[in-house]
Amino acid sequence: MRLISRRTRFSRAAVTVAVVALAAAGCGKSSTDSKSSDSESSSGGYSGKGIGLAYDIGGKGDQSFNDAAYAGFQKAEKEFKIGGQDIEPQDGESDADKVQRLTQLAQAGYNPVIGVGFAYAPAVKEVAAKFPKITFGIIDDEQIQAKNVADMVFHEEQASYLAGVAAAKASKKAHIGFIGGVDIPLIHKFEAGYVQGAKSVNPNIKVESQYLTETAQEGGFSSPDKGKDAASGQIEAGADVIYHAAGLSGQGVITEAAAKKVWAIGVDSDQYSQSALAAYKDYILGSALKNVGGAVYDLVKSVHAGKPLSGVVRGSLSNDGVGFADTNPKYKAMTDVVAAVDKAKQDIIDGKITVNTK
Repeated sequence: MRLISRRTRFSRAAVTVAVVALAAAGCGKSSTDSKSSDSESSSGGYSGKGIGLAYDIGGKGDQSFNDAAYAGFQKAEKEFKIGGQDIEPQDGESDADKVQRLTQLAQAGYNPVIGVGFAYAPAVKEVAAKFPKITFGIIDDEQIQAKNVADMVFHEEQASYLAGVAAAKASKKAHIGFIGGVDIPLIHKFEAGYVQGAKSVNPNIKVESQYLTETAQEGGFSSPDKGKDAASGQIEAGADVIYHAAGLSGQGVITEAAAKKVWAIGVDSDQYSQSALAAYKDYILGSALKNVGGAVYDLVKSVHAGKPLSGVVRGSLSNDGVGFADTNPKYKAMTDVVAAVDKAKQDIIDGKITVNTK
């Protein structure tokens, strides 16, 4: 994981919210704690201090996974007029550091407390057992079985299938690429769906595939330079559309694709609409969406209403938990591509297509 000072230039530009340093463990950052005083009176019984959010590798400003969570955090803060504290990860931290961070949030009275990313699973399991009256959320893990834990997971392979269809239809060379941040089962789902979707259009299409690192600690999700180098190699090999599932590293993929005038496909957030990527947006064909923000918002809403979610909560195409962003006018102008993606989406929803996860 990384310190704030290692944030890339365009990541820093993305973070416009005012923050103040915390003296407690985690060296975190807080947003609008001052609003928490009116939370109980405005919610008909809700007595929490607000939302506690702990980011994954890459942190806030990644224009992807963590920023999607932050968008849900902001929406809930504003709509429910409650406070919130969001905390950055640190370089080389252990599970014990994550336990300390979540404990800090729970002791302070935040409810729900959400760990953004599967790496928080051991910490959420441990801390949730100590604070049974607080609801905890974990994104991208479904192994924790507890009454006060919501396991928020997604059919990433479905959105990736649509990305594969779009890539195959848009490619002029029948040659596309996939760049995963870390070689783990979660990211294998992205690759599996993407390849299957592409081959549904052209069974003979050539797909370059590469993982940046074997472990997250090596920077696979937090190194734009690694993403840039990988994209450069795939473009040199002949790929003219590259899809990344690499978090902050994906910014390097997008900048290199734009520099070489080939298509990039973003992930998790609508990366065409990210202000920090505005200089490169003409080369962002679309993005495989993962509604992390919606999951964060829905969990906060349930707690605020006194009916907290628990168990596995899964996002799919059928409930808009995943999708494909069509914001780029250049994409919308490719009517054959749009039609193919729309048909694939409906076929998945209708059960005519089952998408691979491996």
